[in-house]
Amino acid sequence: MPRKLRIQYPGAMYHVMSRGDRREKIFLDDIDRQDFIKTLAEACQKTGWQVHAYCLMSNHYHVALETPEPNLVWLAWPGCKAPTPSASTTATS
Repeated sequence: MPRKLRIQYPGAMYHVMSRGDRREKIFLDDIDRQDFIKTLAEACQKTGWQVHAYCLMSNHYHVALETPEPNLVWLAWPGCKAPTPSASTTATS
């Protein structure tokens, strides 16, 4: 069954979350977490989003954000991607 259509409108509040497959880690260390926060900050600069709260755990994250415009989709933008594990952690994995 497909998910319900996401309704977007100016000033909307969203609870955004993502979890690793089979509860696998998506953040291996603090560098990964810092990269995620940096990427989120860049997205906020481009879109005008306001982050009200966030929580990063090893296998998932939660972000509560407000969108001044109906522009929740940002990962599809050229040059913008989700953070990946840092080189320091992938070399030891």
